[in-house]
Amino acid sequence: MLAGEQRAVAEQLLTSEHPYDCCDLTIAECLAQEPVCRLSRRLADAVCRQVAEGHDVQRIRRALSRRARSMLSGGEEAEIDLAGVPSVGRADAPVTVVVYACGRCPFCSKLLPELHAAVDSGELAGTARMLMKTFPGRGHPYSSEVGLAFMAAAEQGRFWEYVLLSYTRFDEFSVDRLGEWAEAVSMERARFERQVADPALREALVAFKKEGIRNGVEETPAVFLNGRRFLGEVTLAELVDVINEELDRVRGLQYVE
Repeated sequence: MLAGEQRAVAEQLLTSEHPYDCCDLTIAECLAQEPVCRLSRRLADAVCRQVAEGHDVQRIRRALSRRARSMLSGGEEAEIDLAGVPSVGRADAPVTVVVYACGRCPFCSKLLPELHAAVDSGELAGTARMLMKTFPGRGHPYSSEVGLAFMAAAEQGRFWEYVLLSYTRFDEFSVDRLGEWAEAVSMERARFERQVADPALREALVAFKKEGIRNGVEETPAVFLNGRRFLGEVTLAELVDVINEELDRVRGLQYVE
């Protein structure tokens, strides 16, 4: 529960901001209606969550604006080739989440394991299927080397095991440990080392990077929901919320039951 100045900030936002996909009432006015629309409830919770995290009014307004641009239907879907890309979650899940991620990005190292757990067996199980496309980040040393290691792991069927281990040991990284980590997740080390040295694998990694750039990716993690780029706050709590919002949209659910 918010109190004092935080409560006042939340009330200021709820009485001035509007849901972006239902009516022209403010969020606070929508919450007073019967039945209550799901979007208003979600946005109110998002506002309170961000206020509690210490975000100021302007940052929250910008986040709501970016969320609106991301979630409104009718936008052009990105062209993302998912053939052969490892996934986690139910194959027929109603929401497909694609994340362009860098193996040496500290933000990716926090988000990807959390999101993987939520999709695999947590609060998004059955709702979402997640796929990760390797995108070596500019300014992240050794990002290409780790990207090649990720892709070699995919070829040996140990992609998620390797990715999660490398993110878990993010602060212990050295190039020499890439082969050790391959062995740690039951990969054939000699085969792994041949694969990361294969020019064809490097070409495939470059193709991933070019695809991301064509889709407007400049930094990681970059998230796409059912083909549309999500521009809002890339945190686990926000992504769980908007993935469930997308589920409501797909199923045509407007009101709180």
